[in-house]
Amino acid sequence: MPTMPPTTSPASLKNADLLTLASLDAAQIEELFITAAATKRDIAPYRRALDGKTIILLFEKPSLRTRVTFEVGPGKMGAKTIFFDHSKERVGARESVKDYGRNLERWVDCIVARVFSQDVLEELAANCAVPVINALSDSFHPCQALADYFTLAEKLGAKQGVKAGLARLRGFRLAYIGDGNNVCASLMHGAAKLGVQFTVICPKGYQPEPAVIEEARAMAGASGGTITISHDPGAIKGAQAVYTDTWVSMGDEAEKVKRMSAFAKFRVDEKLMDLATNGASGGPAPFFMHCLPAHRGAEVTDAVIDSPSSIVYDQAENRMHVQNALLLHMLGGV
Repeated sequence: MPTMPPTTSPASLKNADLLTLASLDAAQIEELFITAAATKRDIAPYRRALDGKTIILLFEKPSLRTRVTFEVGPGKMGAKTIFFDHSKERVGARESVKDYGRNLERWVDCIVARVFSQDVLEELAANCAVPVINALSDSFHPCQALADYFTLAEKLGAKQGVKAGLARLRGFRLAYIGDGNNVCASLMHGAAKLGVQFTVICPKGYQPEPAVIEEARAMAGASGGTITISHDPGAIKGAQAVYTDTWVSMGDEAEKVKRMSAFAKFRVDEKLMDLATNGASGGPAPFFMHCLPAHRGAEVTDAVIDSPSSIVYDQAENRMHVQNALLLHMLGGV
């Protein structure tokens, strides 16, 4: 019978919040990935791990992967989820965020919030005793970045396991090309924690927030990671993985025409992927990554997203496994 991973972690995540990846250290991420790999391999030992737990999902934004994975995953471990649709009335509109949080903590064991403003998450976390998980804000998307790095560790450690894959992430060259958005910010945090050489390639005016760049670079000192910002698509040379995201995020629709023009030279096509491969001296084709939904023909071509080197659906699947691990550690299920 499969055994559960060790119940001790370098620093316990029980009752902790996850608002940004800056709050986790490399040892905690490793522990999460070990648990995620175990639940992915066999969920049976965890079927009752979250019995009696209730998780509320507060969603201001539409979702496929986030909603399904946060409903299906906890259900596999015995938890109950409640979905609140806040698309028409944002969190804090009907009553203060503080009061909302102080009510919810009396009834539920965890709050998962997908919101516009990072401030809402910060206020919820400051005013309730149960864990708050950032399921996306305009500033950060930590669950996505955890799934992304877990997927890379899984691929790099295909024979020896995810722990060996994590070791191989140190010095790994990951290039993100496109908008310096919430996903990019969380990938920067993850790169800084895990020792990844991370290059952001974007049009001028669309780079990540300076404060986030500075924060990531400060954290990268301990891991040997690097954070490079470039406006030249040619900087993709040598990348072992190429990541992109939509050019027009939720809330940016009014800028669509302007953005489509600004990003036209940053489309990931076969030529760009070949440039990355050639820069790696004829090495293996780089992985292609995308958090989805993808706008085919805009930020990426069909030939790339459907290529053998594309791991986008592995990323999507792994959202559930990493989030399951997060919930198990936060709610005392391991």
